[in-house]
Amino acid sequence: MCGSGGNQKTLLIPSNKTFLLQPLVFQGPCKSPSVQVKFDGKIVAPRDKTAWSDYKSLRWVSFKEIIGLTVNGSGSIDGRGSSFWKPRMSASIRPTQLHFQNCNDLNIIGITSFNSPRNHITIDECKRVKITKIKLVAPEDSPNTDGINISESSDVDIYDTVIETGDDCVAINNGSVNININRMNCGPGHGISVGSLGRDGEESMVENIQVTDCTFVRTENGARIKTWPNGKGYAKNIYFKGLTMRETKNPIIIDQNYVDKGRLDVEESAVAISNVTFTDIHGTSQLDEIIKIDCSKVTYCKDIVLAKINIATVDGNKPIVECKNVYGKSINASEVNGCFGR
Repeated sequence: MCGSGGNQKTLLIPSNKTFLLQPLVFQGPCKSPSVQVKFDGKIVAPRDKTAWSDYKSLRWVSFKEIIGLTVNGSGSIDGRGSSFWKPRMSASIRPTQLHFQNCNDLNIIGITSFNSPRNHITIDECKRVKITKIKLVAPEDSPNTDGINISESSDVDIYDTVIETGDDCVAINNGSVNININRMNCGPGHGISVGSLGRDGEESMVENIQVTDCTFVRTENGARIKTWPNGKGYAKNIYFKGLTMRETKNPIIIDQNYVDKGRLDVEESAVAISNVTFTDIHGTSQLDEIIKIDCSKVTYCKDIVLAKINIATVDGNKPIVECKNVYGKSINASEVNGCFGR
């Protein structure tokens, strides 16, 4: 497929057939200007991690440096990840299901992915990516099974998708620019998250993120931004609009003091968060706290807009809004007026 020239070349996984696959790298560049992997059948990983030829390669199926790649079809991919989840192996030593690196002009269409040992799809150092009509599924209690993980990539459009996993439906990481997510059904899982950014003092840069017309069902979070103390860089121009929350635990959350274990005593720097809009967000929250914006006293959160927020609590209690070190304004959202300037 990759070695022959001419117009689009296709690798077919035929329907009604199942193929057992060990870790595999499709290495470009390819001679054809566009290549297609057509998933009509199924691929499955070895049933147990002990049967993997090399699970420490950290990727099951990897595509590298292929321009004009399309992965499409009605077939499915099953990573049989439970043998990695049960012993609570560190996420850093579990494989990603589908990994795309340096694949510009990438299309991922129609496929279904089950039970990834870790992330279902990783987009790394790619430009001009379209992901649509896919479904990513893992049990609610499966650890670190992010749906789509994006880093160092630009111009990524994700729309008309269903993601039901044990971690973030989408995680937008360092180097992500011009990311558009539209009409996603997310849940169970941890919501759509910008970050985490700035771990171990890393300099992070994320900008121009749009999340619109998405539905969150019983997720841990809805629209979320999370950064580590003592990080550097910025996350700016982030727009959440037209979101429906159904029994979501943290519908709107900015956590600039994200520490997953322990707590830092001294904070000297922070990833600067600015120009973030949450508008037309409605539904129900499992907790009484519908909005939590916990920002750093080092940089504050600036130009935050809360508009047309209408979130009720499941138990009928008065919704609570908690804000710290945040500056901005509210529009048609009277219950959040006290958020700003403190």
